[in-house]
Amino acid sequence: MKRQPAERDQARAPGRAARAKIRGVEIRTRRLVNTLFSGDYKSSFKGRGIEFLDLREYLPGDDVRTIDWKVTARYGLSRGAAYHPFVKKFAEERELVVMLVVDASGSSRFGTRGALKLEQSALVAATLAFSAIRNNDKVGLVFFSDKVERYVPPRKGRSHVLRLIRDILYFRPEGSGTEPARALEFVMRVVKRRAIVFLVSDFLGEGFAPDRVRVPLGIAARRHDLVAVSVTDPAELELPNLGLAEVEDAETGALVTLDTGAPGVRKAFARHRAEQLGRRDALFRRLGIDHVPVRTDHDFTKALHRFFQARARRYR
Repeated sequence: MKRQPAERDQARAPGRAARAKIRGVEIRTRRLVNTLFSGDYKSSFKGRGIEFLDLREYLPGDDVRTIDWKVTARYGLSRGAAYHPFVKKFAEERELVVMLVVDASGSSRFGTRGALKLEQSALVAATLAFSAIRNNDKVGLVFFSDKVERYVPPRKGRSHVLRLIRDILYFRPEGSGTEPARALEFVMRVVKRRAIVFLVSDFLGEGFAPDRVRVPLGIAARRHDLVAVSVTDPAELELPNLGLAEVEDAETGALVTLDTGAPGVRKAFARHRAEQLGRRDALFRRLGIDHVPVRTDHDFTKALHRFFQARARRYR
């Protein structure tokens, strides 16, 4: 008999060990949000606009562009006295929508030191999500491989964020490849108003070739505030010396035997990877996309803190 949606959700409910892991992620990331990132997030992202609050008399130093000349004239005429300029008071419309677009392809379940890339992605995403709800913003999730695997609409609240963390850590995607263009096109279709979109990925795979991803990245960056969070494992930068090793592509399943003990092989791999990263970073700069580099063997909070501070300085 075919399961109903509620039964399927119940069947996917995490066990005790999984719940403890999710709770551990919550405790760690909430502590970071409450201490390290308490003011950084709010000062790094601007609201959608401004709303009128009130009027008050002009004071020396006020921006003359905020003077309401109609009110000033009416006040002077009604009092029969000299004009007293009045200025408009505005407040930023603070509520934002934050979309976490997380890569769930086969390569995300790789890691040699510290954590799997997907686990590090979950920590980064949880930190961003708790920062958002602490500022009364909404958070949504798009989980993608070579297709959109799961979409959770933006909402507020702790239980909602815990669900997002659970999905990132324990949802098993059907696909293993990477097609970020489909995920970005989906976000642009379902999120109508300007949002902050964090694209969390290792940026590996044919789908991230500049000639394939340049156009959707550029369109998404113009429509939304797009931030790229790259998650890298040290073994992806330099091959370890393991002698003859059979290596499997986690996304295509292709096998290749490499002599990792040969210095020439390791140098060629490192050079090829450096060229890949150079092309990726150049693409981000050309499209005006902010980039937060994260590694599985490093504390991600430093990179995130530097990003928040740079954004805040830019707005100031």
